[in-house]
Amino acid sequence: MGEVNCEGRTSREVNAEIKRQVREGENPILVRNPGARHNLGVAILKPVTIRIEGSVGYYCAGLIDGATVEVAGSAGWGLAESMMSGLVKVHGSAGNGAAAAIRGGTVVIHGDVAARVGISMKGGNVIVTGNCGYMAGFMAQKGTLIVCGDAGEAFGDSMYETVCYVGGKVSGLGTDAVIEKLSPDDVGALDALLAQHLDSGERRKLPAAGKFKKVVAGRKLWNFDKREWKTWQEAL
Repeated sequence: MGEVNCEGRTSREVNAEIKRQVREGENPILVRNPGARHNLGVAILKPVTIRIEGSVGYYCAGLIDGATVEVAGSAGWGLAESMMSGLVKVHGSAGNGAAAAIRGGTVVIHGDVAARVGISMKGGNVIVTGNCGYMAGFMAQKGTLIVCGDAGEAFGDSMYETVCYVGGKVSGLGTDAVIEKLSPDDVGALDALLAQHLDSGERRKLPAAGKFKKVVAGRKLWNFDKREWKTWQEAL
């Protein structure tokens, strides 16, 4: 097992040491005393497990492809931004723009998340066990976004093929977002995904899968139609 101590080191130095240990085959790698540094664990392109013992700052685990990054604390803005594949888990809250523009993999936040979670996501899965802020899923194109608690305003605004599930209240749907009836396949897929990434204790605190709301695009913005000009004005 590898180990990196962040004390007295810059983020650049910490990341260089993590990557050196990855090259040398260390797995897993324990990162101690992160001190909420920004940009930790970015651009890791191999299937290694990195556990960070404490809270992190902005853009942790961004641009990864295949790594597993676990944060034993909270995370700042831009968690896992542009992730290609892998798994990112945060055992606390997360700031704005978590899982922005991810293309694959899974991001699990065991707590609340601020605004714009899953913005422009192009694939993968995002699971938030608590509540989320406004504009979650904005312009999301593919993938699955699950908010087990309450969702803020403008939820799902201007989405494409992303499918969202909300276990609590939705403060307000975004432009062209609609609530669709859950199918048996939806319930089964949602239940399986939650069972894969959450332990039984967490799942017992959540609504049953069949009680979640499903939010998808109403498709009015998919192709321009002058009869829907008012909807386009709202989106722009």
